[in-house]
Formats: sequence, structure tokens, C-alpha cells
Amino acid sequence: MTNGVLDEVYQRLQHTGPERDGWLSNHAPMAAEALVRHGHEDQVHAWIDGYRDRLSERPRGIQRISAGEWRDPLGDPVRTGDWLTFFERQLTERPWREVLVQWWPRLLPGVAAGATHGVIRVGHAVRALLDAEQDGEASPARVAELGAGLGYWAARWQPLAPAGKGPYRAGDPRSALDAVPRVPHQRSGIRNRLAQLADLPGWAESAGAVPGDAEAAAPDRVAAIVEAAVLRFGTHGHGNPVMLVHAATAPNAIARVLPVLPAALWEPSIAAAWAATAAVTSAYSPAEARPMPARGVTDPADLMARGLHDQDSHGIKFIDAALDVHRRTGDQAVLDVATYANDLIVRG
Repeated sequence: MTNGVLDEVYQRLQHTGPERDGWLSNHAPMAAEALVRHGHEDQVHAWIDGYRDRLSERPRGIQRISAGEWRDPLGDPVRTGDWLTFFERQLTERPWREVLVQWWPRLLPGVAAGATHGVIRVGHAVRALLDAEQDGEASPARVAELGAGLGYWAARWQPLAPAGKGPYRAGDPRSALDAVPRVPHQRSGIRNRLAQLADLPGWAESAGAVPGDAEAAAPDRVAAIVEAAVLRFGTHGHGNPVMLVHAATAPNAIARVLPVLPAALWEPSIAAAWAATAAVTSAYSPAEARPMPARGVTDPADLMARGLHDQDSHGIKFIDAALDVHRRTGDQAVLDVATYANDLIVRG
């Protein structure tokens, strides 16, 4: 990975806000990290140029948030500027791993924040930091990007409806996703859709226990959730291509943070990964599956180039998640789904 280019991108974006027009997320730092990681550092600045009209200025703060009085402003988007400044200060005073481990259990219950973009942005930032540490010391620009992700997550913090307890009725994650009940009203925004989960019959049971092998290692359990969400996009992504991307990218972000976390935080992280995937599936999955069109053989080396060519940030991030799955499984179907997903998203 070319460290300097990504640092340049983060520096270029440091004065931009995490959102525009209210709820629309700034995908530039996340997509840029994926592009650079997959060898497209030469084109990433041009991609940012094309994204420029979707950037807004970093919001101003209203009132300082103190380390001991963080609960009240949690989940208040009006305080976004204050949260960005808070984490900027925290990461100046303490090592980034220490700050992350302290705040992860506080933020994790609000995994739905910003349509899950809060945790996704943090996941990309953590991966960039870990990559940099392999070559030496993490740069200030990467630490600052983690702060921006944490601040965004805190400002948009949104808990999901409570989950139940007990064994899940479907053993593997793919079958479990098929069993997740759909919210009844699917013509509103994500906040209204997720609010329906509290009264949705079967939601608590669906979200209450993570499917799969409970004896497996934590990274393998989360990876199985990501794989299931990626493959299910092939038959259900037509329902809402952009939003169903997050059923895969949200748990994948959590997978990227697991190596930094102490073992005591693995189980709640796995539970949050599953709950996020199930919630997005419930909110946006169509009632019926549709066979995916046949695809030619896709070369993984060409897949991100396709995403770069088509310029869509959601396509880029889904391809990034799919390439993680393919690296683990070698399954050609994963690449086929990623190609299909990118085409669906671009067609809009």
C-alpha cells in the first residue's frame, strides 16, 4: 500500500464534513482507502476531484463535550462538530488504540448510526492504521481520520430494537438471513424503517443469537456473516442495491476492528455485526428472490478497476468487501455477485 497517497487524501479531506444535505454520507475517505489498498493510488486524486461536488464543510461546534459528560450529546447530530473536536482532542492526548478500545463498547450499541456508515468509516480507518504500522508508525493523518469516523458515529449514534436470546432457528448465516422478517413499510428512510423493528414479529428472535458455529474463532464468525450478506445480494440486491450494500460492509468493518480489540469485546462485536446485517436485510430486502444474470469469469485483479471506472462509492466499497471474502474462500460466485452489484448500483 502506498502510504503517502492515502495520507495526502486524508489531509485533503480533513476539513470536510461527514455528511451533506442532512443524511447523505461523505464516502470519499472510505472509497479512497479501498482504492489505494487495491493498487489504484495513481487515480485516487482524480476520483476525489469527481466526488468534490458531494463534499461539504466540516460543521462548527456548539459547546465543548467533556470526557465525563458524553452521554447526553450521544446521538445528537446537531453536536457533530463538537464530537469531531472531542475525538480530535482525545487522539492528540492518548494512543489511538487506547481511545478506540475505550469508545468501542460505548458506540457499538448504536451500530446503525448514519445507516451504519459510522462503523464503516471507523473500519476503513483502522485498516489504514494497521497497514501503516506494518511499515512503521501510523501517520497523524490516519489517526485524524479515525477521529472523524468516531465523531460521526457518536453524533449519529442509533441503537437497534432489542434482540432476544436463545438458539437461532437457522444454523448458517445465509439461511438465517432468509429467515429475517421484513419491516412492513418499506417506502420511508432508514430511520423510519429501523424504528419498525421494535414491533416486528420475529425480529427479537432473528437478531437475538448469531447463527453459525459458536465455537469458531471470532474473525471466522464475522467473516461468515459478511460472506452470507455478499452472496445474498446476488438474489436480493435488486430490491435496493445501494442500501443492501451495507448488509455486507457494516459487518466487514467490524471484522477489520477485531484485531485491535481485547477478547472481552469480541462477543458484543459479533452480536452487533449480525444485528446490523439483519436490520439492513429486514429494512430493504425484497419479498422475493430473483436469479442473478449469468456472468463471465471475473478476474479479481480487474474487479476494483471496474469499480473505479464506474465511479460509484458504494460499488467500490462492496467490491472491497467481496474481495475480502474471495481472498478467504476463493469462491468465484463472490466475484460474480460483486460485478452484478456494481452494475446494479451504477444503473441506479
